[in-house]
Amino acid sequence: MTTFVHEGDLPDGALAGATLVAIDSETMGLRLGRDPLCVVQLSDGAGDAHLVKLDRSTYDAPNLKRLLANPAVTKIFHFGRFDIAMFWLHLGVVTAPVYCTKIASKLARTYTDRHGLKDVTKELMGVDLSKAQQSSDWGAAKLSPDQIAYAASDVAHLHALRVRLDEMLVREGRDHLARACFEFLPHRAVLDVAGWEDVDIFAHS
Repeated sequence: MTTFVHEGDLPDGALAGATLVAIDSETMGLRLGRDPLCVVQLSDGAGDAHLVKLDRSTYDAPNLKRLLANPAVTKIFHFGRFDIAMFWLHLGVVTAPVYCTKIASKLARTYTDRHGLKDVTKELMGVDLSKAQQSSDWGAAKLSPDQIAYAASDVAHLHALRVRLDEMLVREGRDHLARACFEFLPHRAVLDVAGWEDVDIFAHS
């Protein structure tokens, strides 16, 4: 995989023509409103990855924002709820349409409670992802080679995972439920940012 690192935004023409783009993000932590969005990584599934190291003083990334909101491009995530919320909070765009491999895994792989990207990729793709750089300083002025490789690996297999999970969802008759969840996911992320992050709005009490 060839990985391109861009400062501030996607370059003009990057990922042009893609209708499916795998996306992940790296932040300084997992708390909305406290921890900034630092890096967004993307892949069209053709073997390359693009890493955008955002300018946190402005978050001015028009090409990236246009891609996230493009209705003709389905964005593939693993636990997209967090990434989509971060994009809404820091970039001001609602990311849609989306596909989440974690939701798909929970609906299809009911024989296990292990739905992290490392676990799903190991079982379905036979690939053992390293998570050694997950908790590293993503706000550093320069990303290390290990950080770059880690970020790229997180989007490298999402296209293939989507295919495998779709097969399982259809086999189990749950593909319609998955699609409904994916359609609601951007709204769930906006609710998170608005203050309902820890509230089950469907609960009785």
